[in-house]
Amino acid sequence: MRRSSTETKAVILAAARERFAADGYDRATIRSIAADAAIDPAMVMRYFGNKERLFAAAAEFDLELPELAAVERGRVGTALVAHFLERWERDEALLILLRAGVTNEAVAERMRAILAAQLIPVIARVSDDPAEGPARAALAASQILGMALCRYVLAFPPLVEMPRDQVVEWLGPTVQAYLTGPRPGAMG
Repeated sequence: MRRSSTETKAVILAAARERFAADGYDRATIRSIAADAAIDPAMVMRYFGNKERLFAAAAEFDLELPELAAVERGRVGTALVAHFLERWERDEALLILLRAGVTNEAVAERMRAILAAQLIPVIARVSDDPAEGPARAALAASQILGMALCRYVLAFPPLVEMPRDQVVEWLGPTVQAYLTGPRPGAMG
């Protein structure tokens, strides 16, 4: 069966996502990804050039952030936590980034780029002081990524077993404080 170039790229990307998620960036190889896609490794190189560009394509990720202006200000943290839990459970690309980002600088840079391009502008719009947006976004991300690491990568039993709505109840107020609460030291 012959595939179009679009179909071939899609098959390679699907295999790459699975392999990067399972093995991490460093252990995944072009050969193993090609074998998973049932194609010659030369085809992977033809479409993507090298492992780094293949990873970049496999890790291309839209956070699909909700329009927070439509969310009641006091519920923005809860809305973000609920959104990210749904994204983690629906799409393995974030899992690939998280697993590989802790050990590979290029992947960590990709995560920082996603944060800067997608999360910071959204957070800056809900902050009283848009200049604090980057710090507030980074703090919110620290909570959300920490939860994801414990729930989806390290698989801490209490967190893995906890229903999604309960995770939102616990984590939402903390993220809310980072997003809209007073800056420590600003009130004294």
